[in-house]
Parts: sequence; structure tokens; C-alpha cells
Amino acid sequence: MITRQESVIVRTTCRLLAPFIQVFGLYVIVHGHSSPGGGFQGGVILASSFVLLAIGFGPGEVQRRIPRPALLACTCAGVLLYAGIGVACVLLGANFLDYGALPLRDARSLGMLGIEIGVGITVAAAMVSIFHDLITFE
Repeated sequence: MITRQESVIVRTTCRLLAPFIQVFGLYVIVHGHSSPGGGFQGGVILASSFVLLAIGFGPGEVQRRIPRPALLACTCAGVLLYAGIGVACVLLGANFLDYGALPLRDARSLGMLGIEIGVGITVAAAMVSIFHDLITFE
């Protein structure tokens, strides 16, 4: 089980690095449709920032920042976003996830961006949920 360490250096480093890791994870998610990366990679990077916070501040800090109901809501929202875009394409007469059918300017790019965001949210929430399960035995 992870226990909190009383090191000022570790805690300060974790507090300073976590926001940069989260911004980088968001960058990987958003630019995944046009460059290397994507929703899965960005989601794992986002989740790793919460593991870093658990190392510096203890597992209670992660559970306080993201409670279980919020993780469940984020997981469901990401899956619904992914499936919603696919169903919208089907309802518009195209194949599942055929972004060209969406009535948007730059439909393919925006459709892929929506998919990447949905996958990123789902993966980040699922990874943090797995981490919650591993650090608690309740």
C-alpha cells in the first residue's frame, strides 16, 4: 500500500509537475487526430499525473480530488461521446464513425477530435479507477 512520505522536496516536485503532465496529456488527446498520440495515450498520461499526486500526498488526496462517482460519470460520458458520434453518423445515412456525414465544417477532423476526446476521458477515468482499486482494499 502506498503511504504518504513527509518530504518537502517530493511533495513540492509532485505539486509542480502534475499540472504540466495534465496539460501535456490534454495536448496529446487534442492533437491525436493529426499527429502521433491520441485518446488512449493522452488518457494514460492524464491518469499518471494522479498517480504522481498519490506518491507525493498519499492515496487519500487522489480519492479526495476525484471521488468514485465522478470517475464513473467520466467513464460513462466518454463512452457516450464515442458512441454518440458513431450513432449520429448512422442516423445521417452513413456507416458507423463515417465522419464525412456529419453536418459540420471540417466534419472529418472534428469527428475524429470528438472520438479522441471520448477515448481520452474514458481511459483516464478507467486508469484512475483501477489505481483506486489497487490502493484500497475496501
